[in-house]
Amino acid sequence: MVKSVLSVILVLVAVSSVFGKKYIPKSGKRIPQTLSKGWGDQLVWVQTYEEGLYVSRTTNKPLMVLFHLMDCPYCTALKKVFSEDKEIQRLLDEEFVILNLEYETTDRNLSPDGQYVPRILFVDPSMTVRAEIVGRYNNRYYSYEPNDTKLLLNNMKKALKLLKTEL
Repeated sequence: MVKSVLSVILVLVAVSSVFGKKYIPKSGKRIPQTLSKGWGDQLVWVQTYEEGLYVSRTTNKPLMVLFHLMDCPYCTALKKVFSEDKEIQRLLDEEFVILNLEYETTDRNLSPDGQYVPRILFVDPSMTVRAEIVGRYNNRYYSYEPNDTKLLLNNMKKALKLLKTEL
């Protein structure tokens, strides 16, 4: 009886591990950080904008700043798609310094067209906000919706391309 129960538990664990595949970084599974706030628990997030600028400059990686609110339905919908997209998570892990903020910074360059959420901006290691990397909306240039993941991925690649050609 005990052996059959243990066998069933072992099978359930094996099956659940096969179906629950999420992005796992090359360096192995990381301990989830509270800084991710659900946007990618296996990613290394910086805590402040100033820290993000410093790490970006020292590693020569672009900084991606994500503005959101926990109770915003648009942010929650984007977070679900964003955190489950393996390509976005891989690119962020390997090529970007990432920061998510629930509050505005004192840097007015991070709100070139107003303060709204969700909003994603890119800052290169020279501390230049890449205002030309925009989403598909004319009234909220830096906003993305759940069906905009391909555009976001292309914009991430554009930020990397600008980094390599201009710096």
